[in-house]
Amino acid sequence: MLTDTTCRTAKPKAKPYKLSDTKGLYLEVKPNAVKAWRYRFEMVCDGQRKESVFAIGDYANPPAAETKQETAARRAGGRFTLAEAREERIKARALVKQGINPAHHRQHNRIVLDQESATTFDVVAREWLATKDWETVTVGRRLNMLERTVFPKIGALPVKRITSAHILELLRKIAKANGPSVAAEAQRTISAIFEFAVSTLRADSDPVHPVRKALPTNKTQHKRALPVAEIGKLLRSVAGYERNFQTVAALRMLWFTLARPNEVMGAQWSELDLDKALWRIPAERMKGRKEHTVPLPRQAVEELRKLQVVTGHR
Repeated sequence: MLTDTTCRTAKPKAKPYKLSDTKGLYLEVKPNAVKAWRYRFEMVCDGQRKESVFAIGDYANPPAAETKQETAARRAGGRFTLAEAREERIKARALVKQGINPAHHRQHNRIVLDQESATTFDVVAREWLATKDWETVTVGRRLNMLERTVFPKIGALPVKRITSAHILELLRKIAKANGPSVAAEAQRTISAIFEFAVSTLRADSDPVHPVRKALPTNKTQHKRALPVAEIGKLLRSVAGYERNFQTVAALRMLWFTLARPNEVMGAQWSELDLDKALWRIPAERMKGRKEHTVPLPRQAVEELRKLQVVTGHR
């Protein structure tokens, strides 16, 4: 039976040689000083009993001080102490008793791991975002939310391994740290990502659905509606604003057209036909990604003609 001292002090020779432990486990010492753990076993193949060798990994000196994370990383990299190699032999022996070749089992696990790494929540979420015909700022805002609140918790997990328990714990933490509105946005986004994962055959169901009502409902606080009696007062105040004529024109255009603020602020002269009193907003600037034609009232045309004189079609 081997000892740590025997393994550590074994010197290379001109040819490879073996240091036997027990029950098929041995340490192979190679001329290049590499020490490798091997497990010799027999299996029935095609009606005949055949001997095979399973390469467990390389020898590692027992670390003086090593964290659990460091130990896991070392073992994942294929480096084992004597005690750990004996554990691996026991696992391999259990597979052999089931008629499973441990080398084939490890190869299968690596394939599964590679497949899962390609279907982590982070990867699928970014693919989902890429399918959205949204404005760059909208995509950026949604991605920022995911990177801040969601990816650190479940981004590295394969989508098939994410459970409703994961989602509930995550949403509760987001609600506590970032507020109910962010938690609600995260819930909607995660659910949409899982719908995408299901439709692309990378998940079986949406784990958000069973816990969708677990958090308190986020009550939207709407801004106060402006009474009709106050509209005139507001417009007179806007007309009297003397600091920036372009700001005044933009505010008046909002009232004349009822367009979105970003549509008004991004308007180009090429979109406007003042003779026909029409404003054609191109699809790429519309939220719904469809061209939209806005009829311009007389007051809007007059406002734009005054602005045109000052800006010179810029």
